[in-house]
Amino acid sequence: MESEHKKSNNETGNRTSRREFFKRTTAIAGGSVLLSALHSNLFAEITKPDDPRLITETIRYAGVSGPMIAYLARPSGKKKHPAVIVIHENRGLQPHIKDVTRRMALEGFVALAPDALSPLGGTPEKPEDAGPMFQKLDYEATKQDFTAAVKYLKTNLLTTGKVGCTGFCWGGAMTNHVAVNAPDLDAAVPYYGSQPKAEEVPKIKAPLLLHYAGNDERINKGIPEFEAALRNAKIQYQLYMYEGAQHAFNNDSNPERYNKEAADLAWKRTIEFFKKKLK
Repeated sequence: MESEHKKSNNETGNRTSRREFFKRTTAIAGGSVLLSALHSNLFAEITKPDDPRLITETIRYAGVSGPMIAYLARPSGKKKHPAVIVIHENRGLQPHIKDVTRRMALEGFVALAPDALSPLGGTPEKPEDAGPMFQKLDYEATKQDFTAAVKYLKTNLLTTGKVGCTGFCWGGAMTNHVAVNAPDLDAAVPYYGSQPKAEEVPKIKAPLLLHYAGNDERINKGIPEFEAALRNAKIQYQLYMYEGAQHAFNNDSNPERYNKEAADLAWKRTIEFFKKKLK
């Protein structure tokens, strides 16, 4: 059993933070038009949908709610790779998460990002329209819809049969639930996700890498009970606390919360963890 509480080191100096930059520039510009343009330029996709190194497609797999829409990205070529499920935030399968899925594929994984809103027709074009749709989901069925992705990837001819799972915010919580409900999951990396019930923790078989933001009181209040349950069940885990970072610090499409230093360090640790556990 591993338990590591470590802090990410944010750069210091006279550099203006991204958040402050946006606030000042918006004030000078006198409106949101310039902010929107700056957002598009500064937080563009890190990968491109037509990256020649990747094969991307929209697929469907069987969930308990019916066919689940999912975005799949994998390295070009015929070689088999371990798989990673990527679970979105509470705005659905947005371009940012598709970008993260491609980033994962570039690291040598078959990456699959299911759309939780598949039973309702899929993620809407406008992110603000997705929130109310989440309230209509059967959460217990949704857990099983994502857990079904493990079986899909375990038996997929493109994969080695090794499957990990990661997710962010709402997806971090769902990653914990997948770990609870899929005993054959090989590794899980939830980002600032709410914790499962203590009595469910012994069902977890996968090693965990837990990322939390220092400024995230609502989520962090559940850590002590979660850790106690993990230790009691002798589940292998590592926990990193990124001091100074906010909830959703990995989301580079959200300038108010994005923390590049924390995001880069957490991603580095995530990839190293998956490459070790999914060999």
